[in-house]
Amino acid sequence: MIKNRITKNIMFTMVATLSLLQTPLSFAQEKATPGFKHKIPENIMTPNKVKTRIGDLEFYDGLPSKETLTKVYDNLDFIRGVDVFLNFIPATSIEGMRLGMKELGADNSNKVVVFDNLMDASSLFLTGNGSTVYASAILDLEKDGPTVVEMPPGAGPGTVDDAFFRYVVDMGAPGPDRKKGGTYIILPPDYKGDLKPTPNSMKDNSSTKVLVGDQMKEVWIAQSRSYTNWMILRGFLVDGKPDAATKMWKTGLKIYPLKDAKKPNKMVFINGSGKVFNTIHANNYDFYKELWHVLQKEPINFIDPELRGQAAAIGLIKGKPFAPDTRMKGILHDAVAVANATARGIGLSPRDKNAYLYKGKQWYTGFVGKDYRWLDGDGNQGRNLDARTLFFYTATVNTPAMALEIPGVGSNYAFATKDSKGNILYGEKTYKLTIPANVPAKDFWSIVVYDPQTRSMLQTDQALPKKNNIVDKLVYNKDGSVDLYYGPKAPKGKEANWTQTVLGKAWFVLFRTYGPLKPWFNKTWQLNDFELME
Repeated sequence: MIKNRITKNIMFTMVATLSLLQTPLSFAQEKATPGFKHKIPENIMTPNKVKTRIGDLEFYDGLPSKETLTKVYDNLDFIRGVDVFLNFIPATSIEGMRLGMKELGADNSNKVVVFDNLMDASSLFLTGNGSTVYASAILDLEKDGPTVVEMPPGAGPGTVDDAFFRYVVDMGAPGPDRKKGGTYIILPPDYKGDLKPTPNSMKDNSSTKVLVGDQMKEVWIAQSRSYTNWMILRGFLVDGKPDAATKMWKTGLKIYPLKDAKKPNKMVFINGSGKVFNTIHANNYDFYKELWHVLQKEPINFIDPELRGQAAAIGLIKGKPFAPDTRMKGILHDAVAVANATARGIGLSPRDKNAYLYKGKQWYTGFVGKDYRWLDGDGNQGRNLDARTLFFYTATVNTPAMALEIPGVGSNYAFATKDSKGNILYGEKTYKLTIPANVPAKDFWSIVVYDPQTRSMLQTDQALPKKNNIVDKLVYNKDGSVDLYYGPKAPKGKEANWTQTVLGKAWFVLFRTYGPLKPWFNKTWQLNDFELME
């Protein structure tokens, strides 16, 4: 008995020992890392020499050398400079608009630039359109306080955007007045009075009564997050002419501080047609100077701490001068060059497959994700930063009406920067674009040619480098489609359907549908690509 028990114990001990020998050593039992008492995970260690895209980085026991410190801090400042450019394009674009309006003399809210004879290629204006009569004004809510806008009936799409190009309110056709006209009040960000914003939505356009001067009026109220705001309004052509829309603005549009409602300043209308002026932000070091001015003007909380921190990292701080030293200035010159190239890539040749409207074609949308805030639809990806850059580097006016799919309301756009083979559209070559019959646009469609350098209308011998199905006397095919031609010279017999391009320059287009209909949204109607004519 005893002998059997001893034998069993010995066998158990041998099995247990053998089991231990076959079990891998735990992490704590492995051989200690040199310089440590225990084994240290390799993935938390830093070698003494690391090869990277900014060169070899050297360390002594994890401490960076002086040379490495110089490299990584220069690189960090460079990254910050790139990020600031890409993330603050919306702010400097509004600043560029403010400066452009000021250049024309529109330096107060009662001074409005109206394009009496349509916008043409003389002005530098991001993808402006020569098919509607624009009325443009800059509101200064810091100086004026709550500001009244009286909209005339019959207006097309209109929008107010803040100093970071965020949507404030729509007016006219997509606005709460539903093209019937009415009174709006725009509140400054620091307003503390009794007025409260109204819903101003597509579903709820209810108004409220407010004493404006000596009269109680039904008004719509919106509050901006900034002092500077851009108001851009569109009037539609009547019988292909701008006269009625121009008259509508000059007789019916009024802008004045609420406090001056009893005796407002007289409206001043400045004709912007044919005028040479610039509304586009800088693409070089001056970009940071423009942004510095925005930060000084606006309240501290008009952007969140994350964005403020990015700007502050390169010396752009509210209440302080922008005075980078020689080293930093050199880095920022380099950073803005790379950032501008990046924005050009994103805006004019997007890599995001979701940008493209049709499978296998070159046309893409300016509103990737169909959200005017560029927020991912399912919420998992947050804000699509590249989508925001794509839009604001190439376009202006931020409104839900341009992103929502509401048949017959607002407008919708499509970009094309390449031909059917994926090649650049060259000014010295000739192309044909066939627009299928029955374009799904309740109001009208237009296609405008732009210069990739300025993202403004291409300057040619034609004042308006565009075609419009209402204004232009196009020659249509028997099936209702229309062939449009683009090149330095018109193909013989195709002059009516030809738009001129420039030798030695590239170009791109924006196709617009005003009052887009269901076939546009569900893509049962599709644009064709540009075909190179041999």
